[in-house]
Amino acid sequence: MSVRNIFLLFILFIGIYCNAAEKRYDVKSPNGKIQLSISKANSGDMTYQLSVDGKKVIAPSRLGFETDGGETLPSKGWKIKDITRDKVNSIWKPIWGKRSTVPEKYNELTLTFANKNKPAGNLEIIARAYNDGIAFRYVLPQSDETVSEITTFNFADDYTAWYYNEERHNIGPELLTETDGERMPVMTIKADEDIYLAVHEACLEAGEPLKLKSEKGDRTFSVASSTPHIWNDGYRSAWRVIFCGNKPGDLIDSHLLELLNPGPAEGYDFSWVKPGIALWDWRIDGAQWGDFKYTMSYPSWIKMVDFAAEQGFPYLVLDANWYGPEFKQESDPVNGDKANDVKKLIQYGKQKGVGIWLYLNDVGGSHYPLEETLKQYGEWEAAGVKYGFMTGSPEEKNIKTRHITETCAKHKLLVDFHDNPVHPYGQMRTFPNAITREYCKAQLDGHEIFYPKTFVTSVFVNMIAGPLDMNNGMFDLRKGKTTRVDNNQEVPSTVVSEAARTLITFSGATVIPDIPEYYRKYPALLRFLSAQKMPWAESKTLDGKIGEYIVMMRQAESGEYLIGAATNEEERTLQVPLHFLGDGTYKAEIVEDGDNAHYLTNRETLKVSEKTVTRNDTLNVRLAPGGGACIRIF
Repeated sequence: MSVRNIFLLFILFIGIYCNAAEKRYDVKSPNGKIQLSISKANSGDMTYQLSVDGKKVIAPSRLGFETDGGETLPSKGWKIKDITRDKVNSIWKPIWGKRSTVPEKYNELTLTFANKNKPAGNLEIIARAYNDGIAFRYVLPQSDETVSEITTFNFADDYTAWYYNEERHNIGPELLTETDGERMPVMTIKADEDIYLAVHEACLEAGEPLKLKSEKGDRTFSVASSTPHIWNDGYRSAWRVIFCGNKPGDLIDSHLLELLNPGPAEGYDFSWVKPGIALWDWRIDGAQWGDFKYTMSYPSWIKMVDFAAEQGFPYLVLDANWYGPEFKQESDPVNGDKANDVKKLIQYGKQKGVGIWLYLNDVGGSHYPLEETLKQYGEWEAAGVKYGFMTGSPEEKNIKTRHITETCAKHKLLVDFHDNPVHPYGQMRTFPNAITREYCKAQLDGHEIFYPKTFVTSVFVNMIAGPLDMNNGMFDLRKGKTTRVDNNQEVPSTVVSEAARTLITFSGATVIPDIPEYYRKYPALLRFLSAQKMPWAESKTLDGKIGEYIVMMRQAESGEYLIGAATNEEERTLQVPLHFLGDGTYKAEIVEDGDNAHYLTNRETLKVSEKTVTRNDTLNVRLAPGGGACIRIF
């Protein structure tokens, strides 16, 4: 036999051996660009790998769970009982969101495992491939065994990553091999010049929120679980989600998390849910204009409601201490302190078309009957609840967050969770009243860490998880300390950037922090704020680099197109193509930083221009260091 024939037989033998040792099941995105492959080794161990545009970005990574006895689920004793495939091509029309119409298009693979020694039920791995990412989840059989998830993300190379970092500046850019310890999602990854990834979770029905961990020098991240759990009710895990895009803006524009959650909860009418801009009484406290000093009290509230009605802003948020000191157990969240003024204000706001949000601290939510409190707020006809400083373990906070969200829905209350909340995971599809969360550092609280680079990093990391309450939009940017009661330090931004950030930051309640007089001081920027009529008809990240700059377009419910741009500490000139416009001519009002503007020294200077434009035009806008640009096209 020739050497050539011996070589061919060897190759054939190896191929047969590999095929016998491992079975592979592929699911591709509808456009064929993303492929998720799940493999079952002869040992029974399950792995997956991921390719984008033909490039492997995640090498074989573990799937499954491990029992306290050391058994892997699924393992050698588990046989594939059934393989099913499905295709979905439909449309989701959210009550509110980044756009009015969302394609829901994916291919699905379900592997069902059975074990003759465990007749209680089947184990399933369900995988989906969308055009903008993949997701998989587990359905475990009923069991009284204690199990821990062993899913890993074994990246194919030493990519660069950024991470959510609670109320601090984001971690990153950091090479994967530099990570040593736990990291919190969202994990945003640059895998190549034209491949970006993000790791998060969706539909967290039970258990603790996702954390990731890795050791220095390694490229493999595993699910970090602080405590194993007994799943005795046919447990369904959260979806493990990997976003895929050619640009970082593709990750922001995705709807993967919402689409992986079930539709609106049965038995609830959500037609009353309306997103929009909200004024806020917390930062106005102590502001002085002429002879009037703003306080968190009825006279100031009336002025704020009148201004909101004048501008078409649908809400005013009343923050802490309206029912007494928020951290004192004796502060009654229904009968305390200014409760009678609040009830009068709600009725006054109703006449003006302005809804009133009420703050509720976890102390009041825990030491008084929570359901009765929320029921009372609903009967008062409050618009929503801002819930602050929730305590408990991550798992306990998830349970309580879900309970509060559902109870608020029952009483037609919007809800905003603050102070290290459970991360968003697409729940706004099931409960559209879950309208925003402070899954970020609210910028006025963070002078020690919140600088221009923080904003243009967090929008590419935190905001992938869902709507954020960041409290942008401070227009009082004078040098020196202000007269505000809470955190009276200077804001490191420009007034144009502050306005732009209100548009860029996706939120169902865009909470802006200043008094009417400072907004009236800049008419063009006030027009930009007032044009933000939600729900959005369309949104598109036009350009951006993580940690450097971002350009966001959103089309208002009224049809106007709004563009906001923001930069880090570097000055830059950006080109903004207008190809998203329809046919015909439009008028553009362009607000840029003034010639000598700077986020540290000259914050309140701007210039306004107008131009007739078409979809074939490109606008050039200059952004000062730490600055921005606002464009209104109508």
